[in-house]
Amino acid sequence: MLRAGTPAGKHDERASRPVPAALRRAAPALLAYVGTRLLGVVVLSVWAAVAGKSWHTLLSARWDSIWYSRIAEEGYGYTLRLPDGSVHSDLAFFPLLPWLERLISAVTPLDAPDAGLAVSWVASLIAAWGIFAIGDRLHGRRAGTALVALWAVLPVGVVQSMAYSESLFTALAAWGVYALLTGRWVWAGSLAALAGLTRPVGAAVIAAVWITAAVALSPDGRWRRPWRAEHRRMLLGVALAPLGWLGYVAWVGVRTGSVTGYLDVQAGWRNGFDGGVAFVRFVWGLLAGPAFPAGLGLLVGVALLIWLFLRCVRRGEPLPVLVYAGVVLALALTAKGYFGSKPRLLLPAFPILLPAAAALARLRTSRAALILAWVGLASAAYGAFWLNGTGPP
Repeated sequence: MLRAGTPAGKHDERASRPVPAALRRAAPALLAYVGTRLLGVVVLSVWAAVAGKSWHTLLSARWDSIWYSRIAEEGYGYTLRLPDGSVHSDLAFFPLLPWLERLISAVTPLDAPDAGLAVSWVASLIAAWGIFAIGDRLHGRRAGTALVALWAVLPVGVVQSMAYSESLFTALAAWGVYALLTGRWVWAGSLAALAGLTRPVGAAVIAAVWITAAVALSPDGRWRRPWRAEHRRMLLGVALAPLGWLGYVAWVGVRTGSVTGYLDVQAGWRNGFDGGVAFVRFVWGLLAGPAFPAGLGLLVGVALLIWLFLRCVRRGEPLPVLVYAGVVLALALTAKGYFGSKPRLLLPAFPILLPAAAALARLRTSRAALILAWVGLASAAYGAFWLNGTGPP
């Protein structure tokens, strides 16, 4: 049976630990995370030096990072027109990361790219803590630590160390989902609003808040009138949740003079959502040509993702976790364009790693550590190879 989390108003001792105690409990997971990310940066720096490149530039000033830092320095309004007819507008990028870059560069010696790197590094650590908190709450400390370690060693984990918005978004989303699990509705709504200012997939956190609240307010299919104080807090969280996402999309609409302004901007990037039709065509094109092994590997990867999500459903993971992970997964797989970026778009979908984390937690510590060490080294090498390539992650 699906669980909605702690009912509003119920006291939860695990959720009310003092911050120092919660940090001590999370320390092994955070140390494992920091070690993995340091390994990734070291391997990247060696690889980049051999290739005659700068690891710092690869992490802070390439691809999307350049767009974010330009917004931080000059504001919105830059448009790039490509020979193929594509129109790349900076309005495609949500504003929270460049706002933070501008704030930090205004009060510290850091320029915008380095401020973005600082935000990403700090946010990734906060994200790891939130991911641990969810895993610990659901399946215990070992599973929480394993969940963080698995998130750190993902093949695209290097993005967690880049001046991209994935780390910031995952931090807000993880703690937003945790707030739902512990009945903190105002916090959940506020974090959902901030997540909605960070990436379009902020819709996943909003959906988690709304659907969890709808289920909590309608036990056994009977709508319950929200007269009690905890229900009023729930409705406040529901009202807060979409403000960031809707606010930015509405602002883009006003700026472009069109109700569909944000969708038009995405179309200029040849991006958007088509139910997965373009992705299916892309995979079919690989399978029908000399890149058949790549197409087959991609099919296996998608099947694995869906299987992991279904395992989460069968295991009875709480409703906020399932809604959030399911929406992130669906949005990533049904988006068209930039197919090479899909692994990065899936990075915030950490809850689908819960079955693997639970299995890893059952192993002896030495065996689990050895597995994670080898996978972490492979991930670091893959990340270095990926960033030293020509295409954006």
